[in-house]
Amino acid sequence: MTISVLDRTDGMTDATLSNGLGGLHDAAGEVDEEQLPCRVNDPELWFAESPQDVEFAKILCTDCPVRDLCLTGAKQRREPWGVWGGELFLQGVVIPRKRPRGRPRKNQAA
Repeated sequence: MTISVLDRTDGMTDATLSNGLGGLHDAAGEVDEEQLPCRVNDPELWFAESPQDVEFAKILCTDCPVRDLCLTGAKQRREPWGVWGGELFLQGVVIPRKRPRGRPRKNQAA
């Protein structure tokens, strides 16, 4: 059995996705590429496993001229993971920080 088309389960349509990304792409095209940290640094930084790398990516986004548009689009698209507009997304929700790998605490911290 081959799956040729995957249906979205989050209510988004392909047109909505392309419009959101298209607006960001258009805005980024009007800015000097050297001002866009995601274009001049390693793209993997925005999807890193290391909490330190994720925090560094968030800091790089601070002065980005398309930060607000990037963040708004990521919220609309419910990005599954990564740093978008200076915020970390996980399963479409902004989370404050990335926990390092390892076993969770046995008891809650006071």
